[in-house]
Amino acid sequence: MKIAISCQGNDLNCEVDPRFGRAKGFLICDTETDEFQFVDNNQNLNAAQGAGIQSAQNVAATGAKAIITGHVGPKAFTALEKGRIAVHLVSGGTVADALAAFRAGKLETASEADKPGHW
Repeated sequence: MKIAISCQGNDLNCEVDPRFGRAKGFLICDTETDEFQFVDNNQNLNAAQGAGIQSAQNVAATGAKAIITGHVGPKAFTALEKGRIAVHLVSGGTVADALAAFRAGKLETASEADKPGHW
């Protein structure tokens, strides 16, 4: 299974980016092969609007079935939900910490956005 984690760097030791739509990028983790790939999200960092939806499309294009991030707005949540991508929220820590918590079954699946649009 592929999992996307919003991140501020490009490896397991970087911090989870608390923003989904305007995250620096996503580390795509394949839990079956333990392979990792960084996907840049630079085009959405300063987008006037639509950053969450575009980021959701970028994550979907990787084949990820789950996203781990700090926060997600309503439009991004809906786009992820339509793409059948489960949303898991964390409050800080490294990508490695978030991945370990996911693998241990410690992260609940979000049922709705936790932030209003354009926060």
